[in-house]
Amino acid sequence: MSQPAGAAAGDTVPELVTLHVWRVSRAALPRALTRMALDPRRLRATPGVRFGKLLGTGTGTGFGPGDADLTRWAALAVWDSPTAAEGFDASPVGRAWARIARAAVRVDLRPVTSRGEWSGRRPFGEPPGGRVDGPVLALTRARLRPRRAATFWTAIPPVAAALHSAPGLLARFGVGEAPLGWQGTVSVWRDPTDLVAFAYRHPEHRAAISRTPTEGWYAEELFARFEVRDVVGDRTVLGWVADGDAATVKGHA
Repeated sequence: MSQPAGAAAGDTVPELVTLHVWRVSRAALPRALTRMALDPRRLRATPGVRFGKLLGTGTGTGFGPGDADLTRWAALAVWDSPTAAEGFDASPVGRAWARIARAAVRVDLRPVTSRGEWSGRRPFGEPPGGRVDGPVLALTRARLRPRRAATFWTAIPPVAAALHSAPGLLARFGVGEAPLGWQGTVSVWRDPTDLVAFAYRHPEHRAAISRTPTEGWYAEELFARFEVRDVVGDRTVLGWVADGDAATVKGHA
């Protein structure tokens, strides 16, 4: 059974989180926008979903307001159990997006670390960490303070440029609940070592991290890292750039 509205998420670490990403044609854009208006509530009401978000995406080249990709849309779902997740494709949300998508992919995730909140909740609990051998997905999400947004956008281009050529990067794109002020990033890495090397040793990214406390960019922020358990569907929807490394994930293209 799905968690009642208003109940606290994050009391327990979920066994499974899924990221669903759909590619639609430009002709299907009006239907996609209709789905974005109707489906957030329906996703949260899906049996077994304890936390769910419908998301727009960006190309991943700039992670800014002009980076929107209107042909790609996503849903993030935190599940009570893997059994509950099996019903997503047959749910009203899953069926509606399947009707308009020309390609789709699902990424199955296990939370490894998480800090911060999303809409006042801790959707991934407090994972204990632990060793991961193989691909990891990093999710960042933030709600910008309006008065700080301009300085934030000026800090983004160097980080985006550095990310593009980061060793071990398999895929990356922006995500957001709204075009402005509510945004985040998804990045998939060959292994945790590559993610840590970029996050804490790359000068552009380290400089942005050091500015965060003094600039006060965020009214709310979350960072989470997941073990990639499976990738099912068309990886090109994710912008997967290293098929040679994909063999380390059991899923298929």
